Amino acid sequence: MSNGLITTASRHSVAETLARLRAALKQRELTLFAQVDHAAGAASVGLVLRPTTVVIFGNPKGGTPLMQEAQTVGIDLPLKMLVWEDGFGRVQLSYNDVAWIAQRHGLGAAGAPAVAALNEVTA
Repeated sequence: MSNGLITTASRHSVAETLARLRAALKQRELTLFAQVDHAAGAASVGLVLRPTTVVIFGNPKGGTPLMQEAQTVGIDLPLKMLVWEDGFGRVQLSYNDVAWIAQRHGLGAAGAPAVAALNEVTA
């Protein structure tokens, strides 16, 4: 995990994984800002790509304290999760480790509560 990327396998289809992710975001009262379907984008230009969708989400209550400490965190916020199908047909979920983001931007103790809250989102 030296690059801060965490990938875990899903036991569900891409569609079901996305539905469960959206439901979890809603339950946690997080805003779903966008969903980018890379496979649909590829198809629109005549290319083939296995299912690959990015879900972009967040909450100003969690992200703002981090940006108050280091505005460069804004490049990594809002948070993103990638739901994708690998070459073996397995569904994967990838996201940036919030602790890695905090380290990348040199966040100190003031950002710790927000980092802990964001880690709960990705857990």
